[in-house]
This record gives sequence, C-alpha cells and structure tokens, in this order.
Amino acid sequence: MKLIIAVIKPFKLDEVRDALGSVGVAGMTVSEVKGYGRQKGQTEIYRGAEYSINMLPKVKLEIVVADDLAPKVVETIQQAASTESIGDGKIFVLDVGSSMRIRTGETGENAL
Repeated sequence: MKLIIAVIKPFKLDEVRDALGSVGVAGMTVSEVKGYGRQKGQTEIYRGAEYSINMLPKVKLEIVVADDLAPKVVETIQQAASTESIGDGKIFVLDVGSSMRIRTGETGENAL
C-alpha cells in the first residue's frame, strides 16, 4: 500500500476530488494548511497598503491506495491540480506498513 500526500491550491480541491473518484479512490483525508515553497509567499494590496504574506493557504490530501493504483492516482492529481504556474504544490508517495479498519478489524488492503 502507498500513502500519497498532495499539497495543492485550495480552489483545485473539487476538481481533484472528482478526478480521483473517477479512477476509483474511495476516500481521502483533507486538511487546510499553510506553507510556502520557492515563491516565498506573495505581496498583496489591502486598502491601498501593500503587505507581504509569508504563508499561503494550501490544502493537504492524504490518500492510501493499493500499490498498483498509486501511479494512476499520482498522475490524476498532477493533471487535475495543475495550473501551470508557480505554487501548484507537491505530491509525496510513501510506503504503508499496515492498516486496519477499526469497525470490522479488517487489515491490509481490505481495510481500505
């Protein structure tokens, strides 16, 4: 199993969720987060005053899938989340040692 962590722009969440549903992703965890990368924040103007925002709002998705589905999920996220501009985000893929569904006690891929 693989844990896929994607950090994307907030307005792309619905598009990514719909795209993942179409490739068979049954569930995900979504968190609102803040961060910065190479762009180091951005400058905004509010009531005529210019100020700098160091941490930008992002959305973090956490998805656990079977090994064979992971490449398709990564590709789907990349295509759906891309605006082809700086700050589109990152995708990380990690190995998952085990999983268990609390309600039934099922383990491994059956717990997904």
